Amino acid sequence: MGNRMFADMKRAGFKVGLSKSQLKQEMYDILLNIPVGTKELKDVIVFNLGINGQMASTRDINSIWNEIKKKAAKEYPDKFILDQRGVLLWNDGSTNVIDKNISKVILKKLINIAESENCDVNQMITKLIDSYQKQLKSK
Repeated sequence: MGNRMFADMKRAGFKVGLSKSQLKQEMYDILLNIPVGTKELKDVIVFNLGINGQMASTRDINSIWNEIKKKAAKEYPDKFILDQRGVLLWNDGSTNVIDKNISKVILKKLINIAESENCDVNQMITKLIDSYQKQLKSK
């Protein structure tokens, strides 16, 4: 009983499987109930869909996955993180999301300070971090 059978049934006019919205809701429900720390979330979800996952097209599953991972990261930021590459990760404290969007104003200020100190921006930030850590220790 493989995917060939389902393809033949679809061509014959049988309506098998779920609508895209039903599949999306089912995938989202499965995602929310997966134990924390599970690897390969998409594969686990498709496996848990069972026969509905086998009948769904890869294109539908991929597009729904892209939608639900954004939705999950937005609605449950305490549970999920969506990194810069669009990969859904567990928010268990082991992943640090780096803010790569620094404002132009702050960047210009850093460049000006670095020039006045005769160093580049990376060296300037290193000095700022060191100074901050010294202040924390002195408190």
